[in-house]
Amino acid sequence: MGLLIQSISTIFLWLSLFGMPLSGSAQNPGNLSGARTLDAVLQEHGFGALVRPKTGISYDGTAPSNLTGVKISALRLHSGSLKARGVSHYKEFDIPKGVIVAPYSQRLVFVYQNLGNWSDAYYPLPGFTYLAPILGLLAYNGSNLSATSLPELNIMASQDPISISFSNMGGAPSESTPKCVWFNLHGSVNFSSLLLGNKCNTTQQGHFSVVVVAVSEKRKSKKNWIIVGSVVGGLLLLSLLAVLALWTKKQWYKRRILDMERASDAGEALSMTTIGDIRTPSANGTRTQPALEHDYVP
Repeated sequence: MGLLIQSISTIFLWLSLFGMPLSGSAQNPGNLSGARTLDAVLQEHGFGALVRPKTGISYDGTAPSNLTGVKISALRLHSGSLKARGVSHYKEFDIPKGVIVAPYSQRLVFVYQNLGNWSDAYYPLPGFTYLAPILGLLAYNGSNLSATSLPELNIMASQDPISISFSNMGGAPSESTPKCVWFNLHGSVNFSSLLLGNKCNTTQQGHFSVVVVAVSEKRKSKKNWIIVGSVVGGLLLLSLLAVLALWTKKQWYKRRILDMERASDAGEALSMTTIGDIRTPSANGTRTQPALEHDYVP
């Protein structure tokens, strides 16, 4: 029994070593300072597109020449209008009514980012493959459109969530489950389920995309589980063999004792005799008298 308990403990140890749970939140493995520097650069270029802007109209900006493929846009709003009516179809984002801005600013600007083929460079995610480019939505104080290096405002969807539609998402490999991924401004990565219509929901600003587990990681995970299965199967087999050996030995001892009891019952009973005041067993006389082989008399 002790051997069986030890084997089971070993099985759980192996499972804990090779288990690979997928967490809902993790630390961003990428270069946070590089991503934040990019946000500052794109904020400046996004604001540059707002020349005598009309409230509620989005204006496409031009990214730096060394960031070919990156798309940016800026949208200026009244905070009260944002909370009362929201914004429908701002690029891939649908912003519902009820969004709260803090600290309060009478005017704010949403800067939209599409990082295109730069997504993996600024937001690397080891073990995963991007099915869509990184899309960013960041809010800034819109009182001074010539300001640079502005800190982001905090926004929170207090009623319905903000929806992001990934219409041009790439196809997922077979047996893969796409996941929404959200990179917040503090370096954390959060995963959630992809909704119907290739949509992701959020209540805050940040950077968003859709990912799947990389094929190499899936193979590695499968290999690990094969190892775990082999180890578990081997330990279970050893445990069964140990139990079988103990049972066989126990049965052998029982049979030996039974044979000895049978032999004892089949033996000749000794007669009893009295010596003084004590009765004691005594053997009968021999049935055959000894005889000399040669009658030799000197």
